[in-house]
Amino acid sequence: MTVRTTSFAQEREPSIVDRAGRWLSTSRMRRYLGDVHGKRCADIGCGHDAALATSLFGSAASVLLVDVAIDPALASQQRRLLEGYLPDVLAGIPDASIDALICNNVLEHLEAPDSTAAGLHRILAPGGVCIVNVPSWRGKRFLELAAFRLGVAPKDEMDDHKAYYDPRDLWPMLVRAGFLPSGIAVRRHKGGLNTIARCRKAAAPC
Repeated sequence: MTVRTTSFAQEREPSIVDRAGRWLSTSRMRRYLGDVHGKRCADIGCGHDAALATSLFGSAASVLLVDVAIDPALASQQRRLLEGYLPDVLAGIPDASIDALICNNVLEHLEAPDSTAAGLHRILAPGGVCIVNVPSWRGKRFLELAAFRLGVAPKDEMDDHKAYYDPRDLWPMLVRAGFLPSGIAVRRHKGGLNTIARCRKAAAPC
């Protein structure tokens, strides 16, 4: 098993495919997250530049950025950086300490996606929202064409993929992680090239 030592966008500028994907993801995630003003937010697998978190969480009370390597210039009074490998790095985050989080194009790179999904559920506060976005099996064909044939997407990123997820693949993983079916909405995204899920953690019993 090859363990990557760099994060997305650390050694190269995002490709045109990456930039288009981020732009399309941002608008939908903003709708799914709702108002994050004053909330404790996190981007799990934020990339070196944390571009999505910077765009989505500007009004948050606090933002936790998690990845293998993160631009140290992003650290501030509002933003905390936590570097390490998933799922182990999540152990450094207290239970129920995050109100809203995103995990964008991360699970497909992991050897232990189920453990990571369970970790996302653990750190989310009751009533909190988790957005998971992953490439689908239809997206696999597009991404591999872009990377291996056309050269407009990074080949090493595609070679690091370990899984693809249609709704029927992602939904049971989220249930195993602890989310209740009533709190999960999963749909195809970006013309079927991605699968996106909005998961709300069940509120604590009265």
